[in-house]
Formats: sequence, C-alpha cells, structure tokens
Amino acid sequence: MYRFSIKEDEWILRFSPRISIDAEERQAILMSLLHIGEKLSNYSHGDAFLMFTKKIGAIVFDVETIPSFILTVSNIISDEYWYIQE
Repeated sequence: MYRFSIKEDEWILRFSPRISIDAEERQAILMSLLHIGEKLSNYSHGDAFLMFTKKIGAIVFDVETIPSFILTVSNIISDEYWYIQE
C-alpha cells in the first residue's frame, strides 16, 4: 500500500491480493498516477479506469472516495491478452 498527495487530497494506492507484481512495477504504477495528477479528482466513488503502459500492460483501477480516496489495482492485463477489433 502506498500513500500519496495530489493538491489537498490524500490518496491510498493498494493492490488486489490476486495481483503478483514486484516492487519496481508497483513504484512505476505510482509514478504514473502522479503524472495523471489532478485528473484523479474527476473520478467518482465506484468508477473504474484503465491505464496502459508499455512495460506492464493495461492496469485496471477501481476508485473509492468514501470514506477515503482509495485506488485499488484490481487487475493487470499484459498486451499479449489484448484483443483489438478493427
């Protein structure tokens, strides 16, 4: 679990127990969230969003704002499992 601040909001980043990633990848996810910054405040309680990274893949975040601002990494999908319909 990581704690970070964006403006006046204190956020918690946690990872689902079913996700197995190393500390370096967790740190990379946190740094990507800091890059998104204030856009996190646009999400409401119960929302979800995806972040795509070349190294890790598609990262699924669940958003909670009650009672605290919490982002949970609920799944990571490597690019080999992406199916794009054109």
